[in-house]
Amino acid sequence: MHHYEFFCHTCNRPFSKIQTPIEPDENKVVCPWCGSEEVEQRWFYLVAAKQSA
Repeated sequence: MHHYEFFCHTCNRPFSKIQTPIEPDENKVVCPWCGSEEVEQRWFYLVAAKQSA
């Protein structure tokens, strides 16, 4: 399972969804806030914080 980030262009809110890698092609992603299908997948980068000694 993968964690995907999306942004809704109708209500201007971000949301996340956990899906299998195959699911995004099979199912239309719908905004959980307003039910719109006008969503875009967003990419984010994980940054590791360095702990001080």
